[in-house]
Amino acid sequence: MSIESYLKKHSEALVKDVGIEAACEATGKSKATLGRYYSDQSEHDDRFMPIDVVAKLEAASRFPHVTSALADLRGITLSYDAERKNAASSGVNQDVVMLAQRFAVLMSEYNSAIGDGKISVNEAKRLLRETLALQQVLLDMKLNLEEEAG
Repeated sequence: MSIESYLKKHSEALVKDVGIEAACEATGKSKATLGRYYSDQSEHDDRFMPIDVVAKLEAASRFPHVTSALADLRGITLSYDAERKNAASSGVNQDVVMLAQRFAVLMSEYNSAIGDGKISVNEAKRLLRETLALQQVLLDMKLNLEEEAG
């Protein structure tokens, strides 16, 4: 997947997260304009969402899709804490337990997704959510280990 198509897919996810009508209202852009930003049609290959539009949409979204994609492209890990699925970490021992639980959920989702031999878009989104939850547990564990190391 090219950088361009990767960014367009995440731009689309951002608009769909907010909802097309709410996205239009938040940005002052039309449905057609927003659609062009993530269109994979060749005539829109050079059109990308302006950064101010990204900022407005991410303020209204549940997850910073485009910011996360840009960080991924640079190999940067972000810490995003808007929705915590796990209880607050109280140390490395609890982190290890939470890590095992999250990994088990991820493997369960993967097993369900691959059952028919193909991972659908919705299944991939569920796997992505679980991967992000697992990443958050690892980040908590890293912070706790750094704190214990002094």
